[in-house]
Amino acid sequence: MSTVQTLRTFLFYLLLSSSAFLWCTLSVFVAPFLPFRARYRFVVQNWCRCATWLAKVVVGIRYEIKGLENIPEQPCVILAKHQSTWETFFLCGFFEPLSQVVKRELLYVPFFGWAMAMLKPIAIDRSNPKAALKQLAKLGHKRLGQGAWVLVFPEGTRIPTGQIGKFSRGGASLAVNANLPVLPIAHNAGEFWPKLGWRKTPGTVQVIIGPPMYAEGTGPRAIAELNERAFEWVSQAQREIGALSPEAQPCKTSEAV
Repeated sequence: MSTVQTLRTFLFYLLLSSSAFLWCTLSVFVAPFLPFRARYRFVVQNWCRCATWLAKVVVGIRYEIKGLENIPEQPCVILAKHQSTWETFFLCGFFEPLSQVVKRELLYVPFFGWAMAMLKPIAIDRSNPKAALKQLAKLGHKRLGQGAWVLVFPEGTRIPTGQIGKFSRGGASLAVNANLPVLPIAHNAGEFWPKLGWRKTPGTVQVIIGPPMYAEGTGPRAIAELNERAFEWVSQAQREIGALSPEAQPCKTSEAV
């Protein structure tokens, strides 16, 4: 990474962390007095859009979106590829209101966690997979009923570009039980904002939104089939944008829900 890009990256993190602290502190005092949708826009959407804007103007990470016509009018379960932090900012700023699956421990972080707690996240205990699945099913169904999108990273953790993790059935199960589709999303953000290290590389993230997918029936077999169909679509889309090796096989992940 060049000296100029190193300085740009340092400036980016300085601005991002400063804005996060100020915004979360302000949100703790303002958000409680706002209705949920306005609260989401104030606390999350505006700041996440600020984060993606900073990534664009400071370190040169732009993005293109394909498949906007595939987004259904009614919120549903989003199954997105997970490679970096960038897609979390982007998706939370693009879909609203959105409820995200997060580690329960994050809610205990001063200011940041307190602000997040007011946004109705699906906070799970990753150390107990069975309990986490029950929490996802219960809270996810409730959030969908409240008109919120539910974001699930079915790989459970960030997977380096060129690889793909095994999809957990939690998101597909939630969609089937709510009689709603899953919306698969692929991207190559990891090429410019890697999982490891603080390096940022200028470039254009390609975001591809797939067609909403409905289960063919109900029960465990329908859930497994829908989950596999979403996995195959994301895998193929990742290959088409050069973000998955042709010979890549799904790797196991320990945090999937």
